[in-house]
Amino acid sequence: MTNSEIIIDCASLQDLDQIMSLMLENQPEKGGNLSAKFERSYIEHLIRIRPIIIARRQLHVIAFLMSSDFNHNKNIPIIDKMLSVYHNHAQAYLYGPICVKEEERGQGIAQAMFEELRIHEPSRQGILFIKKDNNASLRAHKKMGMNQVAHFNFEKTEYVVLTY
Repeated sequence: MTNSEIIIDCASLQDLDQIMSLMLENQPEKGGNLSAKFERSYIEHLIRIRPIIIARRQLHVIAFLMSSDFNHNKNIPIIDKMLSVYHNHAQAYLYGPICVKEEERGQGIAQAMFEELRIHEPSRQGILFIKKDNNASLRAHKKMGMNQVAHFNFEKTEYVVLTY
């Protein structure tokens, strides 16, 4: 990424409001492609225990990349469904969701956040799922070196499972 104005870093609790706002702006009912909507308390908890990577332009969060361990996602039906079709996840973690502000896309921000996450998780496998019709996200993640390993249906929507 060549834009020196963008800073990639781990989120702090001071970033919570902006992360929530960006997540809500990108929900399907607002035209976005995020498959998840988390409670504020859950994201606050993740910030305390996991690397949540953010991209910031000046003081504004323009992107985030969450990660979590599977024990933080017990009994979440879509996660359970993904794990039922991909079993090689004993030491893995859940990658995502990832969200980049619409006007900031196409600048390598997702790749830069992914590289930062890999620094924090150097030897662990990451697993993620993406809606099968989200071509932009699938292209971006394949470009990052992720491989499709399975697929599943959940609530009448098709998803692909990728790993790295």
